[in-house]
Amino acid sequence: MSNNETIIEVRDLRTSFYTDAGEVKAVNGVNFSVPKGKTLGIVGESGSGKSITSLSILRLIQNPGKIVGGEILFKGENLLNLTEAQMRKIRGNKISMIFQEPMTSLNPVYTVGDQIAESFRIHQGLSKKEALKKAVEMLKFVGIPSPEQRVKQYPYELSGGMRQRVMIAIALACNPELLIADEPTTALDVTIQAQILELMKKLQNELGMSIIMITHDLGVVAETCDYVAVMYAGKVVEYADVKSLFHSPTHPYTIGLLNSLPRHDVDVEGELEVIKGSVPSPTNMPEGCRFAPRCPHASAICEAKLPELKKLDSDNEVRCWIYSNEWDGNQEVKKEYEKRALKSN
Repeated sequence: MSNNETIIEVRDLRTSFYTDAGEVKAVNGVNFSVPKGKTLGIVGESGSGKSITSLSILRLIQNPGKIVGGEILFKGENLLNLTEAQMRKIRGNKISMIFQEPMTSLNPVYTVGDQIAESFRIHQGLSKKEALKKAVEMLKFVGIPSPEQRVKQYPYELSGGMRQRVMIAIALACNPELLIADEPTTALDVTIQAQILELMKKLQNELGMSIIMITHDLGVVAETCDYVAVMYAGKVVEYADVKSLFHSPTHPYTIGLLNSLPRHDVDVEGELEVIKGSVPSPTNMPEGCRFAPRCPHASAICEAKLPELKKLDSDNEVRCWIYSNEWDGNQEVKKEYEKRALKSN
């Protein structure tokens, strides 16, 4: 397989939750793909639909939620057409996930060895003894010292960084082709966070797997990702390679996110920039562009019609009326943004 081969492609994914207040369109027409051996970062504020997208890929959406449309093509096969029994053979085997908080994801009444061994017993049919031996190897693989002793310990006996390494060991036990990491370093201090990210990059190189990294931390994206999908209110508003996104972002929301970050190479006088307002209520979305109520450049068309994801001259995509001939706002702004699009090529 070449590195350009797509391991997973998500097309027009729609996931809703049916509540007393009405239908909440948590993920509403999401598109992206991940090449083999590469890392895609999905970024956005809390509530943008990042985690629901990842849970939808593994079909782990529970009532009152439901995947209502789209396709999730894993190596060309639509996961939404598979039976639950077929999905169980894929989860934890071909596609694995590291969840946000290891203390709530690990079972407190089982040793970490038993929890790693479970994957080998379910997916590879190993005996308990063989599976525990493999569990020791996995702990060693993810850099946990004295794995023969650690394998007998319970989650509460390990530090946060070690618990996260155990989660990675469980996720990688069956050598998955795709790893979904949902905020894998959120609860860790900066030093441990760097170690975990370094470990994930090292293991990716050794195993050749693809990664979907879900995070709100743009520093993590810059450090680990090849491509980035920026989500806002259930939709992807910008899709770009990581270099283009940081050097020449094209969506006003992405620009706002990057301008709100402190930078070591720029002296900031006064306060950092902020994106005014807040994410719209999922039960009361704007008629037009989801970002229009907070956008400094919003025009009449932005408030009236939702823009499509538009491909720029490069492979980058953006959901913004500024790049359309229908744009009815400030033409100087349009020229400035079109220059950005040229730089991202």
